[in-house]
Amino acid sequence: MFHLGTHRFLWLAALSLIPTRVFCSSAEIPDVPSIATYFGTKTRYEEVKPNLLRDPLTVNISVLRPPPGEFCTPFHVTAVIRHGSRFPTVKNIRRIHRLSELLQNEASRTSESPTGWLDELRNRWEPWYTEDMDGRLVRKGREDLQFLAQRLATLLPSLLSEENVRKRRIHFVTSSKHRCVSSVEAFQEGLQQHWGCHDSAQGYNHEVDDKLMRFFERCRGYVEGVENNHTALLEVEKFKHGEEMQAVRKRLAEKLGLSLHLLTPDLVEAAFFICSYELSIKSIHSPWCFLFDESDAKVLEYSFDLKQFWKRSHGHLISSLSSCPLFHHIFRTLDKAGRPRRSTEAGPEPASVLVGHAETLIPLISLLGLYKDQTLPTASNYHSQHGRSFRTSHIVPYAANLLFVLYDCQRGPRLQLLINETPLHFPNFQTEEAPLYRDVRAAYRYLLDGCDFNRECERKPEGRGPNTEL
Repeated sequence: MFHLGTHRFLWLAALSLIPTRVFCSSAEIPDVPSIATYFGTKTRYEEVKPNLLRDPLTVNISVLRPPPGEFCTPFHVTAVIRHGSRFPTVKNIRRIHRLSELLQNEASRTSESPTGWLDELRNRWEPWYTEDMDGRLVRKGREDLQFLAQRLATLLPSLLSEENVRKRRIHFVTSSKHRCVSSVEAFQEGLQQHWGCHDSAQGYNHEVDDKLMRFFERCRGYVEGVENNHTALLEVEKFKHGEEMQAVRKRLAEKLGLSLHLLTPDLVEAAFFICSYELSIKSIHSPWCFLFDESDAKVLEYSFDLKQFWKRSHGHLISSLSSCPLFHHIFRTLDKAGRPRRSTEAGPEPASVLVGHAETLIPLISLLGLYKDQTLPTASNYHSQHGRSFRTSHIVPYAANLLFVLYDCQRGPRLQLLINETPLHFPNFQTEEAPLYRDVRAAYRYLLDGCDFNRECERKPEGRGPNTEL
């Protein structure tokens, strides 16, 4: 049993002080495209948590679920967080400009005068994206992380406390990418705003560690066997040129008045992405969104999910194994926090916040055995995949977060997993939301004793084919 009684009282007292918030009226909520929940990794966090559209600081305390018959209190949280909303990368900015030029060139050749949203696309919409934006965090992205920090401070007030913020007891790690550094800074700003302790002289406190947060770049088996191997994503290419995508292309070409051969699958994606970027960056319902109905959006989302599945997730075993460094880091942190202490010893590190990418979270989530459907998604089984659990729109939107909450309980420490502030069961514990930590460790013993990054990643990629053990 841990000597953390003070934490219990602080936590319970803080919960009793949570104010009732005033919600916005429905008239104040911006118009949201009907296809907004299908943007894959370019989905806003609010599409996963729509209550945040009314109040970005609303918190559901009931998501913390230690056993009701056992007195428990949280004493550590490790949070793995994706960066917030961002500008397009250079690759997509160039596609957007190419699509806009194509549309304007074709419009100049016709005498027809379009009306409504088509007129806006052809004659008034200008591509305002510039290459220097290249994936940088936008203002909305800073707010994503500021609000998330404040919600988590409300949910776990004894861990993300004013004292812990002031005394820098919270450990922050980030990828070196600008959007991640900006996100971890925004998270710290959110904590300071929450507790009213902003001090510009204090600056930011974080460690940059690409070995931990961009492990995928350093795993040779993954880079050679999957990322640079054109056969690894064969299902994705087949679907891009298959029946469902061809139908979407044809409908889009007809709406835009373009020749089908000019509208490549990449340009179809670009049009869809413009709709997503205008929403996530400017919170507007772009005229580009009117090009797609829900059936089109589902096809495009499936195309994105196929890519993430076969490139980052369960499709190839090495993709998830590449996240071994992050997996071991998390459990070492939990082990250190949960070790028995004397009453005279300093308490455990209250929180560890790790900020990375969708490419950071998806392999880790897959290594943990989460979102494994019985049937692999392929180019040929789209119509049987509508009920799949592997939907990146739901799993890794902007500001996605995976929380490991460690509780001090009467029977010993317990661990609860939450994704995007929603409880999620560990694969072997479908009836327990916060199993004993020792039991979770036992379930992952095969990874804790193995999952050696150097051994797995330095193997030759030959023979490291699809993971069929689903």
